Amino acid sequence: MKQPELGRKISELRKAKGLTQEELVEKCNLNVRTIQRIEAGEVTPRSYTIKALFEALDFKWEELKNSFEDEDKKVPAYLYFAFAAGLIYFFLAFFEIGMEYEWIENGPNADASAFIGVKIGTFLTYVAFLYGWIRLESFIPNLILKISLWTMIGANLIWYSIDCYGLITGQLTLEDYYLVKLISFGFCYAFMGIGYLTYKKGWSNIPQIVGALGLVAGILIFSGVGVIFGLIPLTLFEIGQLGLMIWAINKIGRSSSPDSTFTAEL
Repeated sequence: MKQPELGRKISELRKAKGLTQEELVEKCNLNVRTIQRIEAGEVTPRSYTIKALFEALDFKWEELKNSFEDEDKKVPAYLYFAFAAGLIYFFLAFFEIGMEYEWIENGPNADASAFIGVKIGTFLTYVAFLYGWIRLESFIPNLILKISLWTMIGANLIWYSIDCYGLITGQLTLEDYYLVKLISFGFCYAFMGIGYLTYKKGWSNIPQIVGALGLVAGILIFSGVGVIFGLIPLTLFEIGQLGLMIWAINKIGRSSSPDSTFTAEL
């Protein structure tokens, strides 16, 4: 079944169930505009999206699944790279924190090349990891999370550039702008936490736990005085992000179409 027949079929099933488009959205965690475009035949949704819609409408997916080429089950290779980058970033960040503390206490070393190398490595791996989540957003839609991820990437670009400039030229010290840097990162982490919190409850509420950790960490870091305490929820938040990513990759890569809970659980 292809468009526009598919859209008409979904519209007929929805109306037969007495559901509005808004009520159908609540059942399968899509947005109203997506439902409208599918029913109008303007877009051809991925196979797991079709399955989620049909199951929300109590229609037997097995009757139609052979009509669709299940190309979407293939995991984009970039997601594996993004997960690996996230792991590398997780460990590099500890070295960076230690070096920043030394910079504050003793000032920049005469040879700052090692610190700059760690800064660049941390920046590149973290941005690669965040971009992986942006790519995942196309499979598990979440506009708020997507905006927060791009915001965090922008903040990293600005502050890592300033850090490297200060290390190379010696014209800036970390104390000159550290508080402002903490406040901006605290805001970004809190924003990302809110993004994860906006996923619907499911999968043992793990996305909500991860989101809450990000929000708490962001607030503590934003306050400035709670930075040390914020490192604990921040570490757990980043571990949670890695766990959620590998779970999502596993869901996408199943030999059969992803379960309808793929869009409902997160």
